[in-house]
Amino acid sequence: MTPTLPVFSIERHRLVTDGQGVTTLVGAYGCPLQCRYCINPHAWDPSTLDKCVRLTPEQLYDKVKIDNLYFLATGGGVTFGGGESLLHAPFIAAFRQVCGPGWHLAAETSLHVPSRNLEQALDVVDEFIVDIKDMDGAVYESYTGQPQAPMEENLLRLAAALPSERVQIRIPHIPDYNTKEHIRISQEKLKRLGFTRLEVFNYILR
Repeated sequence: MTPTLPVFSIERHRLVTDGQGVTTLVGAYGCPLQCRYCINPHAWDPSTLDKCVRLTPEQLYDKVKIDNLYFLATGGGVTFGGGESLLHAPFIAAFRQVCGPGWHLAAETSLHVPSRNLEQALDVVDEFIVDIKDMDGAVYESYTGQPQAPMEENLLRLAAALPSERVQIRIPHIPDYNTKEHIRISQEKLKRLGFTRLEVFNYILR
């Protein structure tokens, strides 16, 4: 059976924030977390699912191939976001078969997914952009509403499977949840695992 993706947005011509080169960000429904300051709460609001357009890999390709020249000229491509992109790992794998090897595929992920989803994505995703939340288990669970273990286990798998340049890890300062000391400790833990592309930033509350 051909997998489909419940898409709620397709944003073209993005630069810097969603992987290398010119990218198209594809937002898909579904997330196991319910983060307090989530910027896309509609991605896990059940009412959103009724408004999504379900696309096959071929249909998504037809929508984004208009920017093929931009992708090839800049080393860019398609970034899968959400929600949690790796919930849709079978779709991403099928999309790679359709678009071929020339496009840079990235996945924005919390890594809070079954290990089989990550394994399926490893060979088809060029870059993983990981929103780690925090490496402190208590902070993580307080903020996301879920235990840290699935993320941490997948982080170890990622460290073992890929060179560090293929993984960017974002470490947010989350008001009322973590501190500068938490962030420092998170950075140290991640460096010990071999990750080198670490981005610290502040959540800007609306």
